[in-house]
Amino acid sequence: MRKLLTLTVLLMPMALQAQDLSRPWTLQECLDWALEHNLTIKQGENAVAQQEIRLNTAKNAYFPTVSGSANESVNFGRGLTSDNTYTTGSTTTNTSFSIGAGLNLFDGMARPNNIKLSQLNLDAAVADLERARDDIRVAVAKAYVQAVYDYDILDVAREQVELDRQQVARLEAMVENGKASQAELSAQKATLAQSEYTLVQAENGLRSALLDLSQLLDFPTADGFGIVKPEIAVGDHLIARPEDIYAEAVERRPGIRAEQLRLDGTDLSIRIAKAGWSPTLSLSGGMGTSYYTNSGSLYPQDGFWKQLSHNFSPYVGLSLNVPIFDRFGTRNNVRSAVLNRELQQITLDRTRQNLYKEIQQAHANALAAEAKYRSATEATAAAEDAFALSTAKYENGKSSVTEYNEARTRLAKARSDKAQAACEYLFQSRLLDFYRGGALEL
Repeated sequence: MRKLLTLTVLLMPMALQAQDLSRPWTLQECLDWALEHNLTIKQGENAVAQQEIRLNTAKNAYFPTVSGSANESVNFGRGLTSDNTYTTGSTTTNTSFSIGAGLNLFDGMARPNNIKLSQLNLDAAVADLERARDDIRVAVAKAYVQAVYDYDILDVAREQVELDRQQVARLEAMVENGKASQAELSAQKATLAQSEYTLVQAENGLRSALLDLSQLLDFPTADGFGIVKPEIAVGDHLIARPEDIYAEAVERRPGIRAEQLRLDGTDLSIRIAKAGWSPTLSLSGGMGTSYYTNSGSLYPQDGFWKQLSHNFSPYVGLSLNVPIFDRFGTRNNVRSAVLNRELQQITLDRTRQNLYKEIQQAHANALAAEAKYRSATEATAAAEDAFALSTAKYENGKSSVTEYNEARTRLAKARSDKAQAACEYLFQSRLLDFYRGGALEL
């Protein structure tokens, strides 16, 4: 069995690679996989299960406690006989049985408040789990968009390499015909070498981006892993004001909800601490019996069952405990609970502030990316026209290879800037929609 388990573990990465990495993945597929397999989320699910057990334990505090016991003792030497006299040199045995129950009738409302607190802690754990899921969604989406950008950069780099190769081939033919100098050919080969170096950098950048994404998905390897490039439409919807987005987000975000639930829980913790000043009332009851023998007794002794019947003794009791002085323990517990409430209020306020700052930053980034995209679009169109004119002039011998390469470089930079702005706008705008409760999709 152990060998079979070991073989299964060793074959899991191979099966994963063969089955799941054989095709490009969409963002939704990446999100679904991450939410199902991420270890942080599994820890959150375990925390929820632990809180469910604690809630069940708090509810069970209303049940009575029941216990039973059986004792057997043997004494040697002096012993008591059935006629209430003592003998020496005898052996006595005592067998007893008892069962008892206790019920807490009143404890200063500590039990109902404990149940409410456990329920709030469970709700907070569920909110923490959803917050972890949201964090994974954002991280995966960000890594996915970075990979999309690196794909675009790789396309631009490949196009530049292809253009430079064509120019090298063209110049080689012109050198053979005596229409170009060897210096021009050498300069163009140097440009091609630089373009190929840029291509290698772009390939490394894409490989790194896919590795980062695959690690978020907990894949054993990124080999063969690819993504589906979405269509990017910039300015396809109106971006709301940060204040409006925050007003919706503060009611929806699980992180805010978790901290608010914990703040409500601190009020209950104060009440539970104050219950230490309250009297407690408990009810108890039970029954017991015993069997006794003495080897030195001069009189006949009753049998086992007869003694059990004669010695049977039920009991019931009511206990009231009034705290008078506990060395200021309850007072300090209440003070500590009040301080914890103040700290939790600060934590909630800080979480709200951080959320507003995140929304402000995402809003500013989205607007900046939109403006940058429009500017880069115009720059790309102008660079394409300039490159077309430069190419025509260069092919007709009216411009130098340096001017041609400068036009080509400006076009490559414009396309890279446009791709970067588009991806940045895509992520930031979708992030703002996500804050408002929408799905994180491209």
